[in-house]
Amino acid sequence: MVRIAFATWRAQPGVTADDRLAIAPLRDRGIDVESVPWSSTTADWTQFDAVVLRSCWDYHVRVRAFVDWLEGLEADGVRVVNAAPIVRWNLDKQYLRELEQRGFPVEPTVWVERGRSIELRALLDRQGWDEAVIKPAISASAHNTWRVTRLSGVDDQDRLESMLDSGMVMVQRLNPVVRITGEWSFVFFGGEYSHAVLKTPAPHEYRIQEKLGGQVCATEPASPMVDLARQVIQALPGEAVYARVDGIADSNQLTVMEVELIEPSLFLGYSPGSPSRFADGLAAALGGGR
Repeated sequence: MVRIAFATWRAQPGVTADDRLAIAPLRDRGIDVESVPWSSTTADWTQFDAVVLRSCWDYHVRVRAFVDWLEGLEADGVRVVNAAPIVRWNLDKQYLRELEQRGFPVEPTVWVERGRSIELRALLDRQGWDEAVIKPAISASAHNTWRVTRLSGVDDQDRLESMLDSGMVMVQRLNPVVRITGEWSFVFFGGEYSHAVLKTPAPHEYRIQEKLGGQVCATEPASPMVDLARQVIQALPGEAVYARVDGIADSNQLTVMEVELIEPSLFLGYSPGSPSRFADGLAAALGGGR
């Protein structure tokens, strides 16, 4: 029996309800799963054949500790899924700049370096944006993400300057399509497309997270959208056992918002057969042993 750890977080050390759907299919393939918080000070990670990053949902507020942990696993010869190099690439949302440079449609974004002085209202005027979303370049789950408008006051300026004291900030156009049709998530296992869901925000909200009232439904996307998401996966700087491409669509034309390679929800409960497809992809990746 292959023994693996699903790396979780200390606030929810057990396997999530969605990931639990994969436990039985994995066991059927000779893989036994244990859940262990990534920040555990007592875990012996070398006892596992692999550590699978699943619900490490506080990594973005403990980035240095998280990276140190990954480097420790590498030093100890522990297999990490997804692999540590591609995870480090995905940690900082500046990977979107790289994708844009390679020709992928990415939502327009202004990247503001740490410590830089910039006047927020003037920035929006120059870009011709009525609304924008501000978030750290290293963030997850809408943490420290907020909306600004051209009418925003001095409080928003102060908040931006406070964020810039600690790291790079991205100012991204708030596309009205998000409020109208929502955001798509395309899930891939072993580089192969599995399924998609559509996430819609609550009324008067622009963020689509379920904890903020967002809704998720299984919906069949148009082929051009799937094709573009697949091209993004093929352009990654390494293989991903599991991956999620998030984007918004206007007339079936997809604009990339994020690529999730670290701890994304895989929405296994929204697509029959997806737990088995995930298990197949993971089993194939582990076939060579540690």
